[in-house]
Parts: sequence; structure tokens; C-alpha cells
Amino acid sequence: MNIIQTRNLTKSYGDFTAVSNLNLHVPKGSVYGFVGPNGAGKSTTMKMFLGLTRPSSGAFVIDKMSYPHNRVKILREIGSFIEAPAFYGNLTGEENLDIIRRILRLPRSSVDDALELVDLTPHKKRLARKYSLGMKQRLGLAGALLGRPPILILDEPTNGLDPVGIHEIRTLIRTLPEKFNCTVFVSSHLLSEIELMADHIGILNHGHLLFEGTPEELKEKAAFEGYPDDNLEDMFLALIEEDNIKRGGVK
Repeated sequence: MNIIQTRNLTKSYGDFTAVSNLNLHVPKGSVYGFVGPNGAGKSTTMKMFLGLTRPSSGAFVIDKMSYPHNRVKILREIGSFIEAPAFYGNLTGEENLDIIRRILRLPRSSVDDALELVDLTPHKKRLARKYSLGMKQRLGLAGALLGRPPILILDEPTNGLDPVGIHEIRTLIRTLPEKFNCTVFVSSHLLSEIELMADHIGILNHGHLLFEGTPEELKEKAAFEGYPDDNLEDMFLALIEEDNIKRGGVK
């Protein structure tokens, strides 16, 4: 069963088309890796799911609810982390999360629960401005996890982190579906990063979906087309380059 499905989803800004006739199928309970170069249309797609920008055409369904008729109901099912999370620097991590909790009308215990999930409990009384970048990213994830929503939409959650921080966030994301019976839709511009946590992959370039399937199916495609299947990043870059050439050398 697909918990997120799009049908010819398109978003244009004047003459520029950011997302073009996108048909995604995100299985319930999966970690779906949405990968593509910077500017491929990943963030635009996520913003449409969150009602932050309206589709120009096409449609999408989230947990059997269609947009825009069920926009508010859809948002109640989603925890999100889009771009760099913003916090009140003069408030503690705990206080920042409590603001979100009150907006969502969740019980007080949900803040402690979210902090525990991302290993920030020891630092919950520290001012947010004194958090390291990695701690800020984890605090952003804690905000998305408040109330344990059934769907998480995470836009480049490991951006700017050191290798240790990347490993921590990646491990957390990979375990979420099994621990909390949720679906994670996570983007990155690195297939090598997505490959380590996702069980389904969608590859986007210039708003067009070039591939959708499991990592194993991508390996089969790589082998069929003569690329080494032990290095999917090479396959990913070759797919992008081939698509750019078809578009007349657009980079």
C-alpha cells in the first residue's frame, strides 16, 4: 500500500517548471529516499505535500486523503523538517519544542519523548543558541517527531553535519519505521547517503523522475547498462548526465 502517491504533479513558476508530471509511489512503512542534484525540485515537491506551495496541475494523495480537500487533516499526519530549522536562540531546546507542542495541542510528555528519541535529553535546558550545528539538526528532528506522526518529511536532514553527526541521524532515520510504525520521506543530493538508509529510491532531475524502485532494482539497472553495481553513486551521476545531455546540455 502506498501512503503517498502523486499523479502528474507539476509546479511551474512563470516559464520555469520546477516539478514536471511527477508520479511517485511511497510504500507505507518505508524509508523513501528522494535524491537529485541541488535544484532538481525535491524541496518544491515536499513543500507541495505540506501545503506551502500549490501545485500548478496534477494531484497527490497522502494516507488516502486528497489535496487540497483534506489539507488540514493531511498536515496533522505529517512531521516535517524543511531546510535549516529555525529556533529562538534565547530559549532552551525544551522551551522551543514546547512552543510547537502547544500549537499542535499535544500532551506535555511529547516534548520529553521527542528529546529522548534524538538523544538531547541531557541538553534540554541549554539555550538553543549554544547548540552545535549537529544538536540543532537533532532539535529540528525532535520537532518533526513530536507526537510520533505516521509520516515524516525530512529535507536534507544531514546537511552540514560532521561524519559522526551524519551517522547518528542516519541511524535514527533508518530505525524509525520499525520503532514507531511510520513512513519516512527523506531527500538528499547524495545517493551514497540515501543508499545507506532507504529501502525505496526516487531519482529526480530538472523536475523529472528518472528512476523509482528499490536499491536492488537500481543495481540491476546499473548492471544492465554496464555500470559497476557496487558503486551506485556512479550510476546516479551517469543517469543525471545522460538526462542533461538529452535536455541539450543543461547542467
